[in-house]
Amino acid sequence: MDAVNQRPQHLLQAILVLGGAGADGPRFRSALLDYAEDVLWTEDADAVLQQVRQNAVQLVVVREDVPGPQALRLVRELAAAAPDCRVVVAAHRGSVEHAVEFVKAGARDYVPGPLDVNGLCELVDRQREEMAQAFGGRDRYFCEACPRDVAIVGRSPAIRGLLETIRLVAESRCNPVLLLGETGTGKELAAQAVHAWRCGQEAPFVAVNCAALTANLLESELFGHVRGAFTGADRDKTGLFELAGSGTIFLDEVSEMPLELQAKLLRVLQERTYRRVGGTKDLVCDATVVVSSNRDLLAEVKAGRFRKDLYYRLAVFPITLEPLRSEDRRSDIPVLAAYFAETSTIRPRSDVAGLTPAAEQKLLAHDWPGNVRELRNIIDRALILEPSGRITPAGLVLDPHGTPAPVPVAGDAVRPNSPEDFSLETAEREFIMRALKETGWQRTRAAALLGITRATLHAKLKRYDIQPPDSDADVGVPEFQGAATA
Repeated sequence: MDAVNQRPQHLLQAILVLGGAGADGPRFRSALLDYAEDVLWTEDADAVLQQVRQNAVQLVVVREDVPGPQALRLVRELAAAAPDCRVVVAAHRGSVEHAVEFVKAGARDYVPGPLDVNGLCELVDRQREEMAQAFGGRDRYFCEACPRDVAIVGRSPAIRGLLETIRLVAESRCNPVLLLGETGTGKELAAQAVHAWRCGQEAPFVAVNCAALTANLLESELFGHVRGAFTGADRDKTGLFELAGSGTIFLDEVSEMPLELQAKLLRVLQERTYRRVGGTKDLVCDATVVVSSNRDLLAEVKAGRFRKDLYYRLAVFPITLEPLRSEDRRSDIPVLAAYFAETSTIRPRSDVAGLTPAAEQKLLAHDWPGNVRELRNIIDRALILEPSGRITPAGLVLDPHGTPAPVPVAGDAVRPNSPEDFSLETAEREFIMRALKETGWQRTRAAALLGITRATLHAKLKRYDIQPPDSDADVGVPEFQGAATA
């Protein structure tokens, strides 16, 4: 097949070609757009470095009409200024000596020219595949801009815009940083990205859920306490602000923080000092403070549940994470699903065969009220239920509180043995049996897997006369014989 007509699965962010293309320039550029989201073309070698810095170019192709000394100088400059950018040189008259010289200067490849459209596309495609392998397949799931150790999965316009905004804020002196978004949109990962760009992975990253602790416990956790500060304080305790040091402290769901503690947080943000509970010595806060909320903070201010002065101190540059159902982010759903299927610990990685196209379409049609967290749970559930590891529409239970889907079989649909088998009752019974077998006949765990209460499961077991294997006991006993209490 003609290389021009083979559209690869994963696009590069940008390709820069140095050298003339003549009247065939538009055709060259059009063909390369099948391999990259943007194609830059220049005949000015001195402008290449500026283009690379401004456009996050991943691949530079130096065509054969660029003089050898000029090309060699450019390769050295790119290797020093942009080591992550690949440079490939097409030689007008190639030689082993010149190839060695260019590779030593930093070129990734040295190929014979001249390059026609197909030759250029084949070269770019080969480099793209090598980059994907060198990056461990990371470009399947992550933007090039995503920090290496932060798993913000997605390549949609929403994710690209989010990462660019986070980078700009992280590189500024903005402190605190406010993250807003529905539950499950990835606010803690966004906080980790702020931390990675501003502090580096070696600095401490400390996270606390403000909704999980009482006011007294939260104050002690954040600021620490001295011995004798309250009953049970038999020794000094270091607070999370102190542990964060010059790293990052992430206050998740700050809207759940009690009003009296909000006032103390405001003082930390304004004065950059705090005291341990019961202490008299001021401690300096050097940490970057990142806070998040899934609530409308202005509405919380109007309702009297959140301090107005604290809101305006936090809202210097609010960063909003879009929900998964938004048009700009919906294209990430199949990417996220594939990533969760590949990285899930529910089954061995070698047993997971991915999602069928029909399964992806079913996911795309869902509204995702629980966002990314909901999607992860659905994929984990499907991996438990699917016998082959190939996720089909039948294995995707999008509403666990509704009627369960039929038990998956090989293929995208359940194939009944007879017309009588094609009923909701039959499908429900088989689905319950599958859940019981997967959980070792533990009803509590099976009910959780099915998304129903234990009492509802108990009623359905009686209705369908489902008995544990090798047992004549009634299903109403406290737990099946041999099963641990969940």
